[in-house]
Amino acid sequence: MTTQQVLDYRPSRLGRRLVVLTVVVLARVLARRSPAQICRVLRQASRGARPATVAEAAAARRDTVANSAFCAGPLGCLPRSITTALLCRLRGTWPTWVVGVRRHPPFGAHAWVEAEGAAVDEPYPAGFHIPLLTVSYDGGPVG
Repeated sequence: MTTQQVLDYRPSRLGRRLVVLTVVVLARVLARRSPAQICRVLRQASRGARPATVAEAAAARRDTVANSAFCAGPLGCLPRSITTALLCRLRGTWPTWVVGVRRHPPFGAHAWVEAEGAAVDEPYPAGFHIPLLTVSYDGGPVG
């Protein structure tokens, strides 16, 4: 039996693609910093934004994975979540950015964004991860 190993690709306008790729580069640099530094930068970025809807956050996530193979991959959750949050911010909104760990062994860390109280386009069921760090739309840490 064979399975599809090709990422879905949705071509985007050159200007949008360049913006997304620029934010991906920034997110990958930021992802190498300490958790405290990441949270500080994201709190600053979230100031003045309104809460993102699920549709807005999903659109930003789709743009991220459509333009970055690394962010679409299994090891790209941290830069993917940072890129998604920053793309939302460029569009005037802010999702809740979350980093957590699996509830049950084996240990595994994961980063994702939430909007309207639900994880956006994540393959895991609700409650699968325990949130450890959170940067909400109002800029206040909740974790």
